[in-house]
Amino acid sequence: MGPILRKGAELVGALIFAAMFCAFLLQVFMRYVVNRPLGWSDELSVILYVWGIFWAAAFMATEREHVALDLLYSALPDRGKRAFALLGALVVAGLFGAALPATADYIRFMARERTSVLGVRFDLVFAPFVLFLVAAALRALLRFRRLCGRRWQDEL
Repeated sequence: MGPILRKGAELVGALIFAAMFCAFLLQVFMRYVVNRPLGWSDELSVILYVWGIFWAAAFMATEREHVALDLLYSALPDRGKRAFALLGALVVAGLFGAALPATADYIRFMARERTSVLGVRFDLVFAPFVLFLVAAALRALLRFRRLCGRRWQDEL
C-alpha cells in the first residue's frame, strides 16, 4: 500500500476510533452524571468497534504487527523460514479466499435483520469483515510473490 493510501486508511481508522470514543464518553456522562442512559450510544460504540477492528486489521496493521506464534519459525535457517512463509501465505490466501463467497452470502442474507436500537442493517455492521478477508488474502498473495522474487530475504 502506498504512503497516500496508508495515510488515508489511518485517517479513516482514527475517525472511527474518535467517533467510538465520543459515543462512549457520552454514554458514561449520560449514565453516571445525568442518570439517563442512552441505548443508541452503546449500540453505536459496538458497531464502530467492529468496524474499527476489521478496518485496522485489513488496512493499517502491517504483516510484522500481526500476532504470530513463531517459536519454530525463528529457529529455522533463512531457507526454512522462506518455505514456512510461502506455505503460510498460500494457506492464508487459500482459506480466506475460500471463505469469501459463503461469508459474503451470509452477510448479504443478514440485510433483513436490523440492530435493535439504531435499526442499522446487519449487513452494514459486518461488511468490514468482507473487506478484511479480501485485504488479508491479497496481502498474502503479494507476500507470496515477494517471497518468490530475488529479494525474498527482505520478507523474512
